[in-house]
Amino acid sequence: MTEQMVVSIVREAFYNVMIVVGPLLLVSLVVGLIISIFQAATSISEQTLTFVPKLIAVFVTTVLLLPFMMNALKTYTIEMIKMIETLK
Repeated sequence: MTEQMVVSIVREAFYNVMIVVGPLLLVSLVVGLIISIFQAATSISEQTLTFVPKLIAVFVTTVLLLPFMMNALKTYTIEMIKMIETLK
């Protein structure tokens, strides 16, 4: 296994992590921003007001995007297993 091959595998792994986790982080960011604007406008500083809606939004997003996320991870795993076969 060459250094270039290792770099390629790590690059692809990071890319897949961002593809899988990116939508969840984006939803969490948007919900957090909306809640922060709401808190600033109403002067409410309740800690659970920021945590619970983010948790619910990320959970719903995970449920909705689970087929896509599983497909991306399955494809990457199959590629890695096929690559192992070629290293003989």
